Amino acid sequence: MDYKDAGVDVEAGREFVNKIRHLVHSTFRPEVIGGLGGFSGCFQLPSGYQEPVLVSGTDGVGTKLKIAQVLNRHDTVGIDLVAMCVNDVLTSGAEPLFFLDYLATSQLDKEQLTQVVAGIASGCQQAGCALLGGETAEMPGFYQVGEYDLAGFCVGIVEKSQMLDGSQVQVGDVAIALKSTGVHSNGFSLVRKIVSEKGFSWSESPELLGGQTLGETFLTPTRIYVKPVLAARQAGLEIHGMAHITGGGLPENLPRCLGQGQAIEIDSESWSIPPLFQWLAQVGSVSPQAMYNTFNMGIGFVLLVPPHQAQQAMTYFESQNITAFTIGKVITGSGELIGLPT
Repeated sequence: MDYKDAGVDVEAGREFVNKIRHLVHSTFRPEVIGGLGGFSGCFQLPSGYQEPVLVSGTDGVGTKLKIAQVLNRHDTVGIDLVAMCVNDVLTSGAEPLFFLDYLATSQLDKEQLTQVVAGIASGCQQAGCALLGGETAEMPGFYQVGEYDLAGFCVGIVEKSQMLDGSQVQVGDVAIALKSTGVHSNGFSLVRKIVSEKGFSWSESPELLGGQTLGETFLTPTRIYVKPVLAARQAGLEIHGMAHITGGGLPENLPRCLGQGQAIEIDSESWSIPPLFQWLAQVGSVSPQAMYNTFNMGIGFVLLVPPHQAQQAMTYFESQNITAFTIGKVITGSGELIGLPT
């Protein structure tokens, strides 16, 4: 017997690496040292920093992958993978520098996984970071045929004096919310349960969703906020805090960017809930509290800015084709979020 008899095709792995080489190289920044194929990726720190701080983040895509695999559409989940990591790193004020992925599957399908890596490369380009390397693991017997799992890791950099850690946030700061592109990459266990148990298929097009199929709607990739937010800071917008609205929704994530003795008061009527969340709530009979504790409800990222810059922030992001809302303000408190439906 040999390794191929056990279900691992080493030669197919080599062919896969060659197939994705151009995708990886398309993301390289000037600081990348070497190319694809070494035991590790090397990256030289950018010049110009007095006290550089490295900021890291890691995440996956979750059960959204199940939908991609059922529909045999794999070109968007790589964007989700990058987005979940770089948006987290961004909340510290950091610029993402490089990204590494881990891709595990039962049997290497070069066409399928090339689509995945193409999505990862696209996400890295949107975030301005290099796809520095990764790992592809072929694990027969561990995953079902056709299944794969993804994880990612990102490193960013920020000048220590510009790093956001909650201490800059002031009572009276205004919460500016940036619109999400949909469910992003959280809550898909509930999404899949609703679709399955209520007898829907991913090819159906409920009227409330405006003609899109359920599959198209829920595979919409997570928005990457890195370039517009960093550009806003460079243009002089004073940002005191940032929150990436992921698992746990606004109640869990927005208070994470506050300082001591602070809370957030939200006006839940200040933005319109997108139709896909209305559909999930209606079809699944999900309570408002459960919806807000599970999904982003149309808000993917929140900035805390001083009141005199709130309108400037709104105008700037609208100019970047990102819908923005003024949804609340920082008040005195103990880290709570006030004003959401219960």
